[in-house]
Amino acid sequence: MPTQEQVQDALREVIDPAFGKDIVSLGLVQALKIADGRVALDLQIVRSSADANNNLKQQVERALKGVAGVEAVEVRLTPHARSAGTGSGQGELPGVANVIPIASGKGGVGKSTVSANLAVALAQTGARVGLLDADVYGPSIPMIMGATEAPQRGGRGIMPVICHGVKIISTGFFTKPDQAVVWRGPMLSKMLTDLARQVEWGELDYLLVDLPPGTGDVQLTLCQQVALTGAVIVTTPQPVAAAIAEKSIIMFEQLKTPILGIIENMAYFESRKTGERELIFGAGGAATLAHKWKTPLLAQIPLATTVRETSDGGTPIVLADPDAPAAKAFVEAAAKLVVEVAMKNANAEKPVEINF
Repeated sequence: MPTQEQVQDALREVIDPAFGKDIVSLGLVQALKIADGRVALDLQIVRSSADANNNLKQQVERALKGVAGVEAVEVRLTPHARSAGTGSGQGELPGVANVIPIASGKGGVGKSTVSANLAVALAQTGARVGLLDADVYGPSIPMIMGATEAPQRGGRGIMPVICHGVKIISTGFFTKPDQAVVWRGPMLSKMLTDLARQVEWGELDYLLVDLPPGTGDVQLTLCQQVALTGAVIVTTPQPVAAAIAEKSIIMFEQLKTPILGIIENMAYFESRKTGERELIFGAGGAATLAHKWKTPLLAQIPLATTVRETSDGGTPIVLADPDAPAAKAFVEAAAKLVVEVAMKNANAEKPVEINF
């Protein structure tokens, strides 16, 4: 019978061309089982392209059939992500595998637009995705996601609204359009706790949390009360924005929450007439942060009129115009985020050989 070491050595020969690493180190191999010449495993999906995922699956099957003693191979494509919450927070949300806050140091960098497009891009891979809009002072997720209905009361709590395959809940559902939110810290903390724990999320692979700008009470409450997989930082290339975004990184580091990556929004403007690129907000801010903090640069999202138009229209650009450069960049960011989560979880939980 083939050993686990032989099987894993064969799997390490399978390189995901999008990331230039083998599927074992990327954390994409899950639930590996070996018995009586049969090898079965789950291969985590990271892209919405069925052809790309099936090609990778075929490579895995060929590699395993080349191992002496392997008579049958079963490879299941799965978007399910294992839970490995860390940070100073201790409370896991029932049924939620990974909680990922999306943060920025300052407002105006397009964090909510990034959050919405990431959520939809993840859902396109087949993952079960939720989006919690915790930006109490500027809750824009309902508009960006095109939510037209209010949440309903469920059997044990609040039922989230489903838009574009994503379960969403927002403080905007519970305030009037002409009402300003003037809350102190304790009220903000209670709001976040109630939204996170009193919503019937069901089974989720990823719950993205669109945080308000800064490093205040909402961020602190989330890190202290919820087990987080890691955070994503959004900035523009502008040195001022990057410098303030770094404060969010420092906060998460102090609260023992790993940084999964940085997304540079409004990275450049490309003229639809000439194709010429203009660096309106400068260049290099996110790359400098990523290098300094040894974290991946997940994507550079262009500044485009269509991103604004589709967000205002309630259909994120990854759905409204999937061939647009910005849409492709969001899909790339989602795929890299899945890999970062998978690698983190793989390092936290070593694969175990299980006999049938």
